[in-house]
Amino acid sequence: MSYTDSPWPDGSPCWVDLAVPDLQRAQDFYGTVIGWDFLDSGEEYGHFTICRTDGRAAAGIGPLVQEGQPSVWTLYFATSDVDATLKLVDVSGGTVLAGPMDIPGNGRMAVCADATGGVFGLWQAAGQIGTEVVNQPGSLVWEDARLTDVAAGRRFYTGLFPYTFGEIPGLPLEEYGTLDLDGRPVGGMGGLMGAPEGTPSHWLVYFGVVSVDAALAAATERGATVLSPAEDSPFGRMAVLADPFGAPFALHQPPTDDGYTG
Repeated sequence: MSYTDSPWPDGSPCWVDLAVPDLQRAQDFYGTVIGWDFLDSGEEYGHFTICRTDGRAAAGIGPLVQEGQPSVWTLYFATSDVDATLKLVDVSGGTVLAGPMDIPGNGRMAVCADATGGVFGLWQAAGQIGTEVVNQPGSLVWEDARLTDVAAGRRFYTGLFPYTFGEIPGLPLEEYGTLDLDGRPVGGMGGLMGAPEGTPSHWLVYFGVVSVDAALAAATERGATVLSPAEDSPFGRMAVLADPFGAPFALHQPPTDDGYTG
């Protein structure tokens, strides 16, 4: 089990959340598929709900802010100064979509689009560091930037944080590679990987599960759509699906019975 109570280093993926039109249905779905339990933060915070694994914050789900808003998982990156990072977003060719805004007692946040249109968030921790459980079933275990222009995306993100890029054996770096921070992979960055024509740039988040096949069966029984069926890779078994509200995400099962490490 991997837990943390310390603020995430700048540039680390540190949180993920989702807005939905039906909060109870979302809890029923993700509680069964991922195994979360839920903590309602109360009316003061618009009933934003913390998704928990082993009693620790793993993700968040809240109601839609405005009519017509799409349901998508938004990945957030840690920063010690949201306002300063937003200036880098601007000079690097990105767009600020919302914020900056304070979440009293928790932190400061903003939502942005990168230079290719991919949406992401920034989180400056105060009382809440972001995710407190990682690298295990019921937590965020990986994230991919799937971009319409990989070179432009890499230029943009290295303008915000000191990322470097690592090669995956058998794949050209311009097609896909790891996104590294301080010499450690924190995600991947590449092209759209066979997505339908017209798919915009986006971040795809992966949640760990004990069994991809069992989680996928539970998801489809509850209204999910399979976007990419379960398949094995050297990095584990994976599947991509859209939840009942249309929000894409991936399931991941580690490649050995030993489970996740680190």
